Amino acid sequence: MRTPSVRPSGVQRTFGTDEVIVTKTDLQGRITYCNDVFLRMARYTEAEVMGAPHSIIRHPDMPRAVFGLLWSEIQAGHEIFAYVNNLASDGSNYWVFAHVTPTFVNGRIVGYHSNRRSPDPAAVRTVAGLYQAMLQEEHRHSHPVEAIDASTALLLSVLADRGVTYDELVWSLAGASA
Repeated sequence: MRTPSVRPSGVQRTFGTDEVIVTKTDLQGRITYCNDVFLRMARYTEAEVMGAPHSIIRHPDMPRAVFGLLWSEIQAGHEIFAYVNNLASDGSNYWVFAHVTPTFVNGRIVGYHSNRRSPDPAAVRTVAGLYQAMLQEEHRHSHPVEAIDASTALLLSVLADRGVTYDELVWSLAGASA
């Protein structure tokens, strides 16, 4: 598992546009399945990640509000698409365009499934600026809930100023490479 000693190295890696990173988790976000592309990019062995929280690859430059939105959507039974910056065990990072969905059995959510593709570099530049502003807002607050609320409010304000929903923003960025 990633320990607090893993710090971002500033080395950014990419993966092929024809590759897909796949993971599955239980309801608590613990990894129950991962493919070889995930293991290669995250720089972990299967034994290290099975049963570990998916947050093992959480990059400190990712706003907590993005994960709050993601969890809110999938726990409500909805899919979500998001740009995510991940941290590998060696300190390198890699951006993904994630599609996260709940897994249903007999109408009940039993876990989550995520497919990630290589994102368009222009989309990453755009979203990285937004995420940096959200992260700065989060750092202005010492209480985690207040930080997430403030960062979410900033995101909603940006969306309102642009006259788009979150999904519309994400897909407008993805459209650059589609």
